[in-house]
Amino acid sequence: MGRLVPAVTRALDILELFLEGDGTLTAPDIVRRLQLPRTTVHELVATLTARSYLVPVPGRPGHYRLGVRPYQLGSRYAEQLDLAAEGQQVARSVAQTCEETVHVAILEGADVIYIAKVDSTQAVRMVSAAGRRLPAHCTAVGKMLLACLTPDALAARVPEGGQLHGMTPHSVTDPAVLRAELGRIAERGTAVEESESNPDVSCVAAPVQDRSGRVVAALSVSVPLVRWSAERRAELEELARSGAARLSERLGHRGL
Repeated sequence: MGRLVPAVTRALDILELFLEGDGTLTAPDIVRRLQLPRTTVHELVATLTARSYLVPVPGRPGHYRLGVRPYQLGSRYAEQLDLAAEGQQVARSVAQTCEETVHVAILEGADVIYIAKVDSTQAVRMVSAAGRRLPAHCTAVGKMLLACLTPDALAARVPEGGQLHGMTPHSVTDPAVLRAELGRIAERGTAVEESESNPDVSCVAAPVQDRSGRVVAALSVSVPLVRWSAERRAELEELARSGAARLSERLGHRGL
């Protein structure tokens, strides 16, 4: 890597300060936060303002907020994002950590479609493929995505009457039971399924958000029952949560 340019680094440090608090700062605030010379800060703020990276706040003399230029750059970045490609990279990192099969899936109607997948390196492992479609209520990724829907959107996918199709004897087929489970998933922030889509596999999943905060996918880790336990479940839930957070960040989401 080449030599870092101090002036550029300082300018970027200033811009990143606006990600915190109420999004407005004064030059003295920046001097105090970054411990930079006052003259340097005034020159950098003047330059950033001239280039529309910062703008004065109307009615608040000496206060600045982000200008239109960062928004334009962010929009262009978002246009170039490919959820499947980004998901594949994060799934690969998660799989390297846990040596289990990792998926990223999206919701389409009442089904999930796997858009990214990295296989386990273990001899005993789950066999699946990107592009595969499964009933959402039988999978951890699907239940995670269903739990994030509005009541109307959920009702359109899971009617209250009748029975749902099961894939194994452990699949949830009663809509009322599923809705109760989805409520618990929404509170916990992760989903778990044990032998509901495959009798020999259990799975954990966490939600992936885009820059607007909308849940657009879920990331899961699948484990053969021979390696499944309460302790392993807890480990993988945390790993799925952190992996989903990394993918969300790559999509432009800002966590709390």
